[in-house]
Amino acid sequence: MDRVTLNWAGHVAETELADVLPRRWAHSQGVAARASGIGWLLGQDANLLTAAATLHDVGYAPRLAATGFHPLDGARFLRDEHGADGRLTSLVANHSFALLEAQERGLREELATEFPLLDDPLLVDALVYCDMTTTPDGDRITARERVAEIVDRYGADSVVGRFIRRAAPEIFSSVERIEAALAAQPR
Repeated sequence: MDRVTLNWAGHVAETELADVLPRRWAHSQGVAARASGIGWLLGQDANLLTAAATLHDVGYAPRLAATGFHPLDGARFLRDEHGADGRLTSLVANHSFALLEAQERGLREELATEFPLLDDPLLVDALVYCDMTTTPDGDRITARERVAEIVDRYGADSVVGRFIRRAAPEIFSSVERIEAALAAQPR
């Protein structure tokens, strides 16, 4: 993935989110900045991580909300309207353990069939790390604080609240693995 793709990803996310969901756009920018900062850990996949981070929440855009499940709606939009790379759409579709939320929504089979999870644990963990250590306003936060914030915002008994509580141990493990990798290979 190259610089042109990064510029395209930024343009698409900004077009879909900036005016209608400015806070979601701020979060996406923060996640992308986080990805850019750790990209060196991923070598040739650094730009793929940053593009996925930029686009991970594009499915929240009201005009794209076909199912109401933003990872699936966003990935379908990127695939169908933009012919986006399969690895990129898979990362968007599966970011931050989306399969668990898809199960809560009765969409697991659709998500898993259309956008299989990448067999690249470092890349998958890196996107989880970037998303789950960034506030809704784009600032840094710990993963534990982020999970608590999501539960507070959506409610513990909501679909999102149930999902995030189920996913929390996996989220924390992903974040810990990336933090360990960053510590082991200081820049």
